[in-house]
Amino acid sequence: MAEVEFRALRKVFDGGAIAVEGLDLRIADGEFLVLVGPSGSGKTTVLRMAAGLEAPTSGDVLIAGEVVNDVPPTDRNIAMVFQSYALYPHMTVYANMAFGLKLHHVKKEVIRPRVHSAAKMLGIDDLLARKPSQLSGGQRQRVAMGRAIVREPDAFLMDEPLSNLDAKLRVEMRSYLATLHQQLRTTTLYVTHDQTEAMTMGDRVAVMRDGRLQQVDRPQVLYERPVNLFVAGFIGSPAMNLLRGRLTREGDLLSLELGGTTLSLPSSLLAERPRLADYLGADVIFGIRPEDIEDAALVPSANGRRLDVRVTLAEALGAEVIAHFPLAARSASGAASLVAARGSDSPLLETAADGDAVLTARLSPRTAARSGAQLGVYLHAERAHFFDPESEEAIW
Repeated sequence: MAEVEFRALRKVFDGGAIAVEGLDLRIADGEFLVLVGPSGSGKTTVLRMAAGLEAPTSGDVLIAGEVVNDVPPTDRNIAMVFQSYALYPHMTVYANMAFGLKLHHVKKEVIRPRVHSAAKMLGIDDLLARKPSQLSGGQRQRVAMGRAIVREPDAFLMDEPLSNLDAKLRVEMRSYLATLHQQLRTTTLYVTHDQTEAMTMGDRVAVMRDGRLQQVDRPQVLYERPVNLFVAGFIGSPAMNLLRGRLTREGDLLSLELGGTTLSLPSSLLAERPRLADYLGADVIFGIRPEDIEDAALVPSANGRRLDVRVTLAEALGAEVIAHFPLAARSASGAASLVAARGSDSPLLETAADGDAVLTARLSPRTAARSGAQLGVYLHAERAHFFDPESEEAIW
């Protein structure tokens, strides 16, 4: 095993398109690091430069402390797991798993125990005589993993390996890969656009946008302390609600004017986020996660933070209800980073026909929320996030 590091990494394609710009990132020995971002953020290009399939325009790729910019892919002692499995259809599972070792002229007496050991670990030891066409999607992905494991590489590079699986299999394989990494402790760089995969699998998660690293930290830190508007909107599902409002204070009372709605805020916010004092009387972008909005009937005391709304859509999912409702406020969808943050052309916060912002709440299944009904909601403003509307940086 070995650490993988990128120093001032830059990649510019023919025609001038910048795919990666100034990437500094270190993946510790034995760490599982997930690189996440929308389509076109540069994450796969980073992976390909680590593998040697793309040459950096400038900067360095280091494996085990050695610069490998000019080292061919076959000599880097890394193993890739692809989105498409890339199995040879005419070969058996055993032959597919052994193929890479044969190319490196490993002796048969070494190959056989390695293949059988990896197959047993992956639960496919009874499939070694089958061909890929006789396997399910999940089994094929395990064979692709097995082909990588038998090489005993310094690092694994995984390019969206679960994206071809159905939803149920993706959940199963996420758990399986996490367990497998705990057993092997091989340095792993895992690329995905699925933030749920990133949050559930990574020791750390690195968020990319337009070729630049936005934030890298433990999943819970990204969730609780996003450094900017982009990370706040990208991490979390459903996405964080983001509104533009004016922060005001009268005596000890702190409030946020959201268009036609005034929301009282706990005065403790100024102590917890000292820089908020600089924004009194000025606009801020207010963010609150759907899970921090509750049915007010289920909260003992609303403390001035109860809002009466009309639910336009309530989605009952059994364990929770996702409710959508308009609020007389300005959405923050004008901010550049909120558009296409999840790889689409839609702003994160929708706008109702009358121009009001549409908020999303994740409610208890005990809620009375129904489509078309009135509902009192309570916002846990003490858990809110605040961002500068110009720089889009978090205010702390």
